[in-house]
Amino acid sequence: MSRSQKDRKLRSNPEKLFPERPAEGFDFTEAIAQALRREFGSSPAAVKTVVRLTRTNPRAVRNWFAANNGPNGENLVVLARHSEEVLETVLQLAGRQDLVTARKLAGAREKLREMLEMIDDLQSGQG
Repeated sequence: MSRSQKDRKLRSNPEKLFPERPAEGFDFTEAIAQALRREFGSSPAAVKTVVRLTRTNPRAVRNWFAANNGPNGENLVVLARHSEEVLETVLQLAGRQDLVTARKLAGAREKLREMLEMIDDLQSGQG
């Protein structure tokens, strides 16, 4: 038998509403949708690729691309594992721009190291 409204110990305040979106223009679903489109494109093949990566229902993935819904935590981790764009977007949404900068700096150093090795190889081959 269920309790009546008068028997409830904790009553919610019907006047207090939760904000739909946090302040600062934070829109998780749109940010993730944009990251997915940047990384994978917006074609049906892109949706199929993400379906294979996440092993998720195609309808759910189409909703992610359309920014109707966002992925759950488990799928977000899988997406971040396979997509630089999604990972950077999550870090930016979390306010961790310092980590985004550090990742880009490490990538630039690696590319520079590869180019220097290529230059050294070319110089030693001509000598």
